[in-house]
Formats: sequence, structure tokens, C-alpha cells
Amino acid sequence: MPDTDRRPGRRVTSREVAERAGVSRATVSFVLNGVRTDRVSEDTRQRVLRAARELGYVPDSAARTLVSGRTGTIGLLVNHAQHLRVDAFINQALHCLTEVCSDHGYRLLIETSDLSRGVYDYNRLVESRQIDGLVVINPNPDDDRLAELIDRRYPMVLVGNHPDPRAATVSVNSHEAMKTATRHAIGRGHRRIGFIHYRRIGSVGEGGRFGGYRTVLAESGIPFEPRWVRSGDYSAESGYTAMLSLLDEPDRPTAVMVGNDTVAIGAISAIAESGLRVPDDVAVIGFDDIPLARFVVPPLTTIRVPVEDMARRAGGMVMRLIEGEELGEHRVLLPTELVVRRSCGASGADS
Repeated sequence: MPDTDRRPGRRVTSREVAERAGVSRATVSFVLNGVRTDRVSEDTRQRVLRAARELGYVPDSAARTLVSGRTGTIGLLVNHAQHLRVDAFINQALHCLTEVCSDHGYRLLIETSDLSRGVYDYNRLVESRQIDGLVVINPNPDDDRLAELIDRRYPMVLVGNHPDPRAATVSVNSHEAMKTATRHAIGRGHRRIGFIHYRRIGSVGEGGRFGGYRTVLAESGIPFEPRWVRSGDYSAESGYTAMLSLLDEPDRPTAVMVGNDTVAIGAISAIAESGLRVPDDVAVIGFDDIPLARFVVPPLTTIRVPVEDMARRAGGMVMRLIEGEELGEHRVLLPTELVVRRSCGASGADS
């Protein structure tokens, strides 16, 4: 923790950090300015960073930029500002990325974009060199600015899938994961299975979660019914509204696959307020396994996505790209798992 014996308002110097870490001021300068050199081992670098944290050292950002040519700032791009308010997945990723940046002596700057309005504020950050690298959550394949940055080999890592094979990505196989979840619903005896996505259905391809759902229906000989499909907008409110609409169908689904847990929580609320029971009348399966999922009534069966690992991998990868290092693996695919709880009519170990 920061040293509390120092006078308020006085800046801690790099000399004091060097004394605390038992290294030279030159070593401190290399580490705190993000300069990689064979002269400084990883153990020494961590010792300097720890000493700086303990003393509450705050670098002079102007001097740091002058010496290293870097800003000490990583940009985080989130498509659409409302996702920060409603999407629990993004909040988990944000927490982990902040920790990674702090451990490496970087700040995290959050920016949003809105392709529908042609707003690309993050592009201004890149072109004016206000950030050293960029992490993008849920990259939009239609964003031409991202395509340009990939062409330029800009230090950037995408959390999610992107069609350009040159892009550095950390993702999961959402298609296969939703196939697993849909097979589970069929295994519980369901044949009328609906789908509520976390965003507009027309904005996603057949290879993702919606595609996985449709693939398993076809494999199982179950007809696809468009009237049992609804779009969401990442929020619980959209899940609530979509579920009420599905319940108005004369032959409503007996199970609903949902594109993310936040939307699924809204759907469960709509079922309960309609006087029906989950899972007796309608089973619900979500996607992500956000922290709240196990505390919903009933607890939510869902696909567990390793969001914290994804964020830490992405943060570490963008740091390496900033240093000019080659990524041994630039398209990282992490595993998912089905977490069985009571919302699908089964009693799992985590229910």
C-alpha cells in the first residue's frame, strides 16, 4: 500500500523508488517509461513496479511521453455507450483490463463508437497518438476504421470474433457453445424452442449464437419457427419485452435460448409476472454466466464464458504489440462450459 509517512502534496521521486527497489535510477526510468531491455529482468521490473505502487509514485506523463514516445495509455473501445450501463459482461472485462494496465504502469481510457451515426471518436485518439494501443470489445465487422487499423498493423486486440484472419483476437466459439446449450434443452424433452438474441438478429451472421441454435434444430429434425425468434439490445428490459411478446404466441415455446444472461434475467421476470413458472411452464438458458446468474430465482442455466481470462489475455497481448513483439498465437480461442442450474428444469451442482 502507499507509504503514509510522507508529507501530503509532495511528489515521490524516481530516486525514492530506486532506493525502495534496490536498483539504479536508470533501471527505474526504463521500467516506468515502458522501455524493454535485456538489462532489466522480469523479476526486477516487477520489483520496481511494486515499489512504485507502495510509495504512491505518480509519473510525470509529459516527461514519460518525451522520453519513450508513448502516452502510457491504452484505449478501450466499446461499441455503443449504453452497453456500459446494461451489459454485465463489459463491466467484468473493464475491471480486469484496468488491473492489467495498472500492473504494467498504464492507464485505461474508455471510448465508444456508434456506426449508425458515423461516430468514430476512437479514431481521433489513434490518429492524434493519445493512446499507445487499443482493445476492442465486441468488434463490429462492418467498421471500416478497424479494418484500416488491421491493415496498418496498429497495436490492437479484439475481444470477440472478427472475419479478418490478420486481426489479433481473444474469443470463444459462440456457435458451438450455443449448440451445446440447445442440445441440452432438447435433451430435457423440449421441441418448441424459442430464441431471444442480445442484439438485433439481422446484425449477426449465421456462425454465432443464433446460428448454433438453428444448426441444432436442423440436426434434430425440429422445424425452425421464425415467430419464436426475437431481438434484444443487451438490456434486461429488452429481454422482458421480447419474452412478453413470445408468451402472446398461441403455441408459445416451452424453452427459450437467450443470447446473454442480462437479457435472460429480463425474460425470467416477464415469465414470472405473467403468472407462469420457470422452468415448469417455460425453461430459460442464458449465455455468459455473469455473477448474478446463480442468484436469479430460479438460478440460471447458462454458458460460462471466461470473461476475466479473455480480458487479461487481451491486455497482455496489446502490451506485447506495443513493445513490438510478435504474438506466437494471435487468435486465441478459450473454452466455454454449460453450467446447469434450475432454470432449465435440471438440478445441477451449481444450482
